[in-house]
Amino acid sequence: MNEEEIMNTENRYLANVFSKKPIVLTSGKGAILWDINGKEYVDCASSYGVAALGHCHPRVVEAVKKQAEKLITCHSCYYNDTRAEFIKKLVNITPKGLDKAFLSNSGAESVECAIKLARKATGKSEIIGVMGAYHGKTMGALSLTWDKKYREPFMPLIPDMKHIPPDNVSKLREAITDKTAAVIMEPIRGEGGIRVPPDGYLQDVKEICTKRGILLIFDEVQTSFGRTGKLFACQNWDVTPDVMCLSKPFAGGLPIGITIAREDLMSSFKVGEHSTTYSGSPIVMAAGCAAIDVLVEEKLADKAALNGKYFKAQLEDLMVKHKTIKEIRGLGLMIGMELRCDVYNVIQKILGKGVLVIDAGRTVVRMLPPIVINKPQIDRVITVLNEALGEDENERASNTFSN
Repeated sequence: MNEEEIMNTENRYLANVFSKKPIVLTSGKGAILWDINGKEYVDCASSYGVAALGHCHPRVVEAVKKQAEKLITCHSCYYNDTRAEFIKKLVNITPKGLDKAFLSNSGAESVECAIKLARKATGKSEIIGVMGAYHGKTMGALSLTWDKKYREPFMPLIPDMKHIPPDNVSKLREAITDKTAAVIMEPIRGEGGIRVPPDGYLQDVKEICTKRGILLIFDEVQTSFGRTGKLFACQNWDVTPDVMCLSKPFAGGLPIGITIAREDLMSSFKVGEHSTTYSGSPIVMAAGCAAIDVLVEEKLADKAALNGKYFKAQLEDLMVKHKTIKEIRGLGLMIGMELRCDVYNVIQKILGKGVLVIDAGRTVVRMLPPIVINKPQIDRVITVLNEALGEDENERASNTFSN
């Protein structure tokens, strides 16, 4: 099919639930993607953080090929060698004490498991989320996701879910009741605008939860796997939750969800109380083993820290040239550029110039490049951002003058 046929086919037969960009991507390698016409793009979106290792990492490709020839599917009612290998590698890198996991297929599923686990382990029903948070669109995860555009069409949602303002310890204390089972939050809010918490906040939250006998759940679906300069974002503040939700990059691009917790908590589930058909699929596990090996052996968290500092420094230099930029924030290669205007036109211009980025609200350009991105590719992105911002500013100035 040609470009037009592909677009028409997807528009005709797929549910209209994605905000489509007018390009057809057909191949990728590392931090680079190509469309059907051969145009090259630097990927600073990573499929919303999935492609942390870049596209088609050779070790992931080889692992998938080998496993596909051996065994593709194996229900978790049977034991499997590749699944055992993956879970051992995972537990070896997670924060100490988080050593019992449930495997699923997505970030939303990992959150759903955490909700059920919190209620089962504590015997309480109430879960406290954070305003501005995003946890997924299944009914339980959606109940903890803040944005009303996602929530309102599907009301009523799961009961006994409440939200508190972010970065506010006093409001957390006020919200806790005798029914509270858990608090869930992203260490850095992604879709909420790449919001990094103030120093001491996560430590205070942990202390409050411990004193009140409440579980602390970190949604690290977007912030883990080295992206922030640490293997897990919570390690930037030396805070370990009771439960952690993982997903996006842990299988090198294949679908995966992971809910990992203290053994005493996860053991509160009885056989049959929570399961999924594709839990620990061998082909996904093989990809996951390769992905973790690359993450650790190539010290990608350290590279994300160094290249993230470089990227942010270049963006801060752009602030001198463009008053449109209000703030640069983030950790490692999880970066937000807040503008003083709507980002839609800027993102379209960036796309046209060969760079993929995503938004995080109406005014924030979100950049989640593969953590294998190099400095020349970052420089290319900076050049494109500079051009796109300049063109947008000139157009808005012209429109203001005309009016």
